Amino acid sequence: MEDSGEKIKIAINGGIGFGAKLNSKQLVTISKYMNEDEELELTTFQQLYIEIPEDKKEEIIEEFQSVGLACYPVGNFIKSLRTCNFCKGEEEEGMPVAKELNRRIAGKAVPFTLKVAYTGCPIGCGEPMLSDIGVMKIRDHYNLYVGGKAKGKDAEVGSLLKENLTPEELYETVEKIIAIYSQMGKKRETFYKFLKRIGRDQLIS
Repeated sequence: MEDSGEKIKIAINGGIGFGAKLNSKQLVTISKYMNEDEELELTTFQQLYIEIPEDKKEEIIEEFQSVGLACYPVGNFIKSLRTCNFCKGEEEEGMPVAKELNRRIAGKAVPFTLKVAYTGCPIGCGEPMLSDIGVMKIRDHYNLYVGGKAKGKDAEVGSLLKENLTPEELYETVEKIIAIYSQMGKKRETFYKFLKRIGRDQLIS
């Protein structure tokens, strides 16, 4: 890849599915935009960070998308949904709901990077309890957790906010929570600190 001035960092992955997978065509396409000495950064949220020339951003993103790579902004945005790592059974584990939730929220601007995780069963391998917002499928309905914090000496498990939600109720509730955070959150205030400041009752009033 020729160096053409300013670079911008974007997040990419193979889209929402079971586990974080890339196929050979996607890997070849990604490598086209890397110099030999460059490295890909793999995040804990099933994303890869890659730097691309800012002036070619649109065409490169278009090429990535043409091979099935999903592209997201890096920074104070909602991250793409983290999902279960190894289960199968698309319909049984509610993956269409995860895909729709991701479509509605990923990439939206928020006061500080927001992590949302989904798991299709109570094993919880998508780690919803350690994310800002976590979704757990229980039979045909969904439980919603908020306030998880995975890092630091004050790490904390999220608490149950609402249970037995239908898919539509889930989308509506998550979008409402994000809207409240966007409106009331201070600049660069984490969702964890935001919840401590305003109280979780504000989210369901």
